[in-house]
Amino acid sequence: MEPNMSSMSDLVFLLLIFFVITSTLVSPNMISVDLPSSDAGQQNVKRNVEVYVDTLNYYHVNPEVGTEPGTMSLDTVAIQLRAAMETDESEQNVVILRADRDVPVQSVVDLMGVISTLNKERTEQNKEPYKMAMATVAPTE
Repeated sequence: MEPNMSSMSDLVFLLLIFFVITSTLVSPNMISVDLPSSDAGQQNVKRNVEVYVDTLNYYHVNPEVGTEPGTMSLDTVAIQLRAAMETDESEQNVVILRADRDVPVQSVVDLMGVISTLNKERTEQNKEPYKMAMATVAPTE
């Protein structure tokens, strides 16, 4: 006497439907990096606002060689970012976030919160809000 296999085929189809639905929900999302572009490959495009986060969780806004050290205070970063946004001459209105790979995600999220707050202030003043772009490098083979 053989066992009835008709219910087994129903079970297989239900599992198949379950995995198809969950695989479409769990698909990895690519990080959308909205990098500035230049006409005719010219490299003299005015600089965007850049924020660096180093391994010690120090924030650096538009760092230059020989400038003041970074800060760990988000209030100081907000002041520096507000000033950088006011003097920004680029056309893209982009804040480029450059975080070391060892930086905790919470530090980047806190920084995004500061930029979001500044964008709310800008929209209240009828100014164009800034986009956020996460800078990455291509993986080496």
